[in-house]
Amino acid sequence: MTIKNLFIDLDDTLWDIHQNGKECLEEIYIDYGYEKYYPTFEAYYDVYMPNNHRLWALYRDGAIQKNELIVERFLVPVREFGVDDPLYAKRLSDDFLERTTRKTRLIEGTIELLEYLKPKYRMHILSNGFREVQYKKIENAGLAPYFDKIILSEDAGINKPHPDMFTHALKNTNSRRDQTVMIGDSWEADIAGAYNSRIAQIWFNPGQIAAKEFEPTYTVRRLVEIKDIL
Repeated sequence: MTIKNLFIDLDDTLWDIHQNGKECLEEIYIDYGYEKYYPTFEAYYDVYMPNNHRLWALYRDGAIQKNELIVERFLVPVREFGVDDPLYAKRLSDDFLERTTRKTRLIEGTIELLEYLKPKYRMHILSNGFREVQYKKIENAGLAPYFDKIILSEDAGINKPHPDMFTHALKNTNSRRDQTVMIGDSWEADIAGAYNSRIAQIWFNPGQIAAKEFEPTYTVRRLVEIKDIL
């Protein structure tokens, strides 16, 4: 298999959304006085995060729209305390998202891997993240010089793992399926999506989660292991 093109997920594959997002949420907890609702930040986080994952799964599957996701993930943790104002939640979401653009923590090995790959392949970001933050995150974290194109689901009008998202990416990067590899951490969005689109996959799987319906083309625990594959 001759590989010429790489589609690479951004969040939790290169950009550390777990730690960066958690830092922003803790800032929100403090700045918005959420101690009146939850005695500790961890108590708030333990309510926010499972709900956030649930909403992102619905958004990825097209069951809800972006506006519902960004409002509900901030309303659910405080609705039981009488806070149910979508405009408040939208302002809070805008503040949160802007804070995330200023965070620059990357997954260990990101720059080393990109430096290795850049001379050998055409690389493109393929992300379900929001347009207003992804470009800023990529720029501020120093990732922009490594990538030829940024392909976002909002621009395509469809989310990973839908095959149309991968077809859109192939067309917009002038890439062939049999010469392309998808690198990502999400089993559903990145790996199953690429598999169902007949694109080879490298699953970044630091938690050693068991594969489900099929075995990915490759699986790695650390990003630097990709250097032994490509």
